[in-house]
Amino acid sequence: MTTYPNFSIRKTFLLPLGLLLLLSLALFVLILVKGEPLAKVIILGLIILPVTGFFFESVVRRVQVDDTRISIHKLFREKSLPLADITAVDTVLVKKRAFLTFSTEEDFIILSNAYADFPALVRTILERVPAGTISEETRKMAVAPPVKSTDIVSCWIAVALMAFILYIQMVSGQ
Repeated sequence: MTTYPNFSIRKTFLLPLGLLLLLSLALFVLILVKGEPLAKVIILGLIILPVTGFFFESVVRRVQVDDTRISIHKLFREKSLPLADITAVDTVLVKKRAFLTFSTEEDFIILSNAYADFPALVRTILERVPAGTISEETRKMAVAPPVKSTDIVSCWIAVALMAFILYIQMVSGQ
């Protein structure tokens, strides 16, 4: 029985995102306990909702490629395309962000370079799709797929800011 690798979102991104969520929840509990104004509670609650959704979506997201299909598993849903049905493989590059699109006559999948070991993911897929479907730009990108780290840096900055806000909230009013 052949086993196929799963490609998931980079742990180096999930760690600061998880810390950001935990710090946000700690701040939320703290402002509730301190009896802060309702507006502050609502605003922080509205910030926490998308961070929570994004974190859990990122944790469960994975791509699997076998000999017959490419499958993307997301929170509460899954999508697959038979490799033989793929009619086009294209790339969109925006600075260090890469997006790969896999199209059939009726459907498509878009993958970004947010996945761990993105170069191996690209190689694995391009080895299995029909050769005539791969665009020249995708072939060029596959030689040296871009690695993006600004999202990780941004997330760590958000963690530092949230930790600072939590600290200020804890020492204020004592």
